[in-house]
Amino acid sequence: MTQVTNIHLSKQSSNNNWQSDNLVQYVDNELHICLKDSSGTPLRQIQKAARSIEKLGVKHARLSGDNWQADTQWSFALGFTCVGKLTNVEFTGSSECINNLNDKLAVFAWSRDLINQTPSELYPLKLAELAADYINAQAPAYVTSNIISGDELQQQGWVGIYNVGKGSINPPCLLEVDFNPTGDPDAAVSACLVGKGITFDSGGYSLKSNAGMFDMKCDMGGAAVVAGAMALAIRQGLNKRVKLFLCCAENMVSNDAYKLGDILTYKNGVTMEVANTDAEGRIVLADGLLAASETKAPLIIDAATLTGAAVMATGGEYNALFTLDNKAAEQAKKAAEQVNEPIWQFPLAAWHQDKCPSEFADTANSRPVPGGGAGGASNAAGFLSRFVDNEGAGWLHFDLATAYNGSSTSLFSAGGTGLGIATIAELIK
Repeated sequence: MTQVTNIHLSKQSSNNNWQSDNLVQYVDNELHICLKDSSGTPLRQIQKAARSIEKLGVKHARLSGDNWQADTQWSFALGFTCVGKLTNVEFTGSSECINNLNDKLAVFAWSRDLINQTPSELYPLKLAELAADYINAQAPAYVTSNIISGDELQQQGWVGIYNVGKGSINPPCLLEVDFNPTGDPDAAVSACLVGKGITFDSGGYSLKSNAGMFDMKCDMGGAAVVAGAMALAIRQGLNKRVKLFLCCAENMVSNDAYKLGDILTYKNGVTMEVANTDAEGRIVLADGLLAASETKAPLIIDAATLTGAAVMATGGEYNALFTLDNKAAEQAKKAAEQVNEPIWQFPLAAWHQDKCPSEFADTANSRPVPGGGAGGASNAAGFLSRFVDNEGAGWLHFDLATAYNGSSTSLFSAGGTGLGIATIAELIK
């Protein structure tokens, strides 16, 4: 095949000239995707076909013909792109359509590449610096950033990030990025994004198995997604003040690592007993949510590769949504539908705060049973709800069950997916 291959989309139903079990036909150095049933799930079929086309050895795909729309082109891009080919799609249509898709592809490629980096090359401070630099590059005149690192975290009261990361030779840090296009330093913050940035998760003293630890370079997927969402929203014309907080740490075992039974006191006075050092994501996110709440923003969104329970419940096909605010939930579902990113709302009520009890503190971070016990994803969200103001009004928590695939699937290549970026960007716009 040539380096650049033309890809056509056919609106015709498959006929005898097409393989009944295949969506793709190869004719005269060009490939054609024929939807088997246009009344079914065409975007999913196109994404599967794109995955098949990439496996044929196509290096660069040029989408050709009049049948492509923005949503079908994006589905193709999600399926075709992979490590080494994260931007190897040439879109078609109006200049506006092409520019919008190129912006989206560039941001997704950056975020996915970040997730795919090895834990030795992507340590907490580097994650923070790369995210700050990338967002700053989108609008240098409007972006400022600040990093709090190491012992300074403890001095300023960010006890969750400090304790989770203190066992590593690479110090933990909290990144704050302020996008303020108004020019007014006193302008209200319209939204805050909070991301879990655990650059490697050994499980700490609640040590993971080899298999469970193998893909833990992806545990900073939440940070990559919210940073990508902020960058995409800026590219798409964001004109409101938005702040980003990334909670970055390595969860390691050492003589300095935090231990089971430790009790931490957060800035809002909540005391927390460590029942599981492998439930560290919620410990660091609590700091990020407190920082976001200090801004009084009416919308706070956090994203994290938080629980295996969400992956088990969704099969890795949906991102899990949690909120105590029904209006915010409907806004999130509408945004996700507009950008064709699947989400599923899980149960969450105020009483979920009490599902991780402690005899020695206000709460534990989990329960000392495998996976945190029944309802683990909702219980984790209940823990997080202790650290947002106004009884959770305007708060959305995304448990990113679709953030990463350890091996390729029928829809995605191995590695980070970027799913969640478009939904969150739509919400903050």
